[in-house]
Amino acid sequence: MPNVYISSVIPVPVERVWSMIRDFNGLPNWTSFVMESRIEEGLPADKIGCVRAFQLQDGGFIREKLLALSDYDYSFSYAILESPMGVENYIATVKLLPITDGGRTFAEWSAEFDCASAREDELVAHIGNNVFQSGLNTLKERVGA
Repeated sequence: MPNVYISSVIPVPVERVWSMIRDFNGLPNWTSFVMESRIEEGLPADKIGCVRAFQLQDGGFIREKLLALSDYDYSFSYAILESPMGVENYIATVKLLPITDGGRTFAEWSAEFDCASAREDELVAHIGNNVFQSGLNTLKERVGA
């Protein structure tokens, strides 16, 4: 089972970063690759089990289900239900940790999934660089880092 792990230091306090990413429907606010997003069935964006459906800038369409959300741990986990990437059993977690030295944030984004073995390296690189790292880079810009 391939896994992806990306981490980054964001030079603002964890509470400020969490307020930006906590909204499960807020991907367009802190990534550059999501054009629009909506929560299906009108559920609240912090209800465990809600499904977000979003359109990518490149035209792709993805549906993800919120599996866990913790204001205490500054983390959330989700599963991909539908995606053009060719992944199955995809579970990802975003977690923030306070860095007390300087009021900064340590951000981790990780995922495990199944895919065709011939595509493992390609998908790990794509998800790590074009999704996770790209998302964290844009997040840094948008929280005023």
